[in-house]
Amino acid sequence: MPQIERVAPRRRIALLGGGFSTDGDGVLDDWVLGQVEGTRVCFVPTASGDAEVYVERFLKAFQGRGAYEASVLSLFQRELDDRALREFLLAQDVVYVGGGNTANLLAVWRVHGVDRLMREAYEHGVLLCGISAGANCWAEGSHTDSFGPLTYLPAGLGLLPGSVCPHYDSEPGRRPSYRAAVASGALPGGWAVEDGAGVLFADGRVDEVVARTQGARVYRVEADGRGGVREQALACRLLGASA
Repeated sequence: MPQIERVAPRRRIALLGGGFSTDGDGVLDDWVLGQVEGTRVCFVPTASGDAEVYVERFLKAFQGRGAYEASVLSLFQRELDDRALREFLLAQDVVYVGGGNTANLLAVWRVHGVDRLMREAYEHGVLLCGISAGANCWAEGSHTDSFGPLTYLPAGLGLLPGSVCPHYDSEPGRRPSYRAAVASGALPGGWAVEDGAGVLFADGRVDEVVARTQGARVYRVEADGRGGVREQALACRLLGASA
């Protein structure tokens, strides 16, 4: 009897420069949902301390999308034991991580073992995505204001090689501070995401770059070996525009 070759699931991560919590039109969220065939979407608001208003905004945005099953993973008032937590996360089609404090998010996840479960979900083909801190967390390191002033955090999950910088165009100081961190080697080269843009990675490589607004970009930023950086804007598809 011939053996059936099993194809490993694609391991995917999407970094978002917007979504239900900032834009109101759901364009980037619809793009994420269009990447999966399933309907189960779990919001993880750890970085905001499980802020109720953030959870309510997510449920309002995603429960209104018809067939989608929207759920929330709370860790500050956790109800699931370790086994149930694992089963819950691995059953999702999309895990959507909200913004807030990146350092706190990572610390809480590690205490609860969620860092290991996110890696397992990634290997099983669950699409991981997020905005701001929810984009930062997947990489080896990130640019953050978790400690007040803008600085670098070389302590991410490492599912995505390199570093991430959100709000590249919208927050004063982001661009020069991130560039300086990469130039000095404090952070490895990585991906800078402007508000309004999104980038999908498959198995650690860029699969698609999109924008909900004209001119929004994602950049590859790398040290140039001379004390500076090379910054390259990636080719981008405007969502809603004809191919």
